[in-house]
Amino acid sequence: MKEFFPHITIDPDVQFGQPVIANTRVPVAVVVGHLAAGDTTEEVAREFDLTREDVLAALKYASKIVGEESVMIR
Repeated sequence: MKEFFPHITIDPDVQFGQPVIANTRVPVAVVVGHLAAGDTTEEVAREFDLTREDVLAALKYASKIVGEESVMIR
């Protein structure tokens, strides 16, 4: 298991190597998906037994990944 970002770990043996909230099996993509669907930070934290900082870390991690992505349009 390796922490790639504060509160975010990647382990090939947990959730098929997807980024998850540290010390959980909750994928970052699930947290961000719930936020995108309109759930509040507090609702997501309560639903998955996370801290507010965990939820915000997932959002920050997703922002970093998207910010580093290049898209080529033809």
